[in-house]
Amino acid sequence: MGLMTGKTVVVTGASTGLGKASMATLAREGANIVASARTKDKLEAAVAEITAAGGSAIAVAADMSDDAQVGRVIDAAVAEFGRVDALVNNAGVGYGYRAVRPNSMLPIVESPLDEWEHVMGINLNSVVFASRRALPIMIEQGSGSIVNVASILGMVGHHDAHAYTTAKGAIINLTRSMAKTYGPLNIRSNVLAPGFIDTPMIAEYTEYLNAEETRNSWGCPMGRTGTPDEIANAVLYLTSDLSSYTNGLVMAVDGGFTAC
Repeated sequence: MGLMTGKTVVVTGASTGLGKASMATLAREGANIVASARTKDKLEAAVAEITAAGGSAIAVAADMSDDAQVGRVIDAAVAEFGRVDALVNNAGVGYGYRAVRPNSMLPIVESPLDEWEHVMGINLNSVVFASRRALPIMIEQGSGSIVNVASILGMVGHHDAHAYTTAKGAIINLTRSMAKTYGPLNIRSNVLAPGFIDTPMIAEYTEYLNAEETRNSWGCPMGRTGTPDEIANAVLYLTSDLSSYTNGLVMAVDGGFTAC
């Protein structure tokens, strides 16, 4: 039996990057996966990889910044599997999103208000909406685990991307507050704060961060970017019973960047 056998996990932002790697790892450990993302084709392809490998997963395409669509995702989990044991709030946008919305990662003065609201909707409101929907189910079950994916840039100041960093910082304090409120009900809430991970979100910087001549100059003691699988392993820990006494943690998986 795997670490997640019999558990149902909702993973948002599951079509690529950290979400895709996380749901694959969880499925290999026996979890039933309810995968959500905005792009239906990519999501269904990612889920097809899980099921082809013998895993249990369904796809529910949704915009997680829309509360009604979030409701469909959580409802689908209950309808298909009867429960929600863990929620991985991974949906979000970062630097790579500038290819779609060029003004989305600017400092506060330069950031148009509609871009600010758009990024906050995806990166913060999605966490609020999904948590509000999943928590009553977990309360009724008497157990649950919520993993909110923030960022090390929610832990430190940064020169731009102020909507992004604000949302990630808010996720951290929201999660700590959830840990206080719902911990007595046997529901654990923890933050996973990735560092610079080799995903499309930071594709424009990956070569620089890993180049022999520069990899030791940007503040990461390990001198490289992380991999999605390294984040997925942390997600597995936080959603499984291995972390049964872990509540309110901010886990930086960053190669030591925030230790400097």
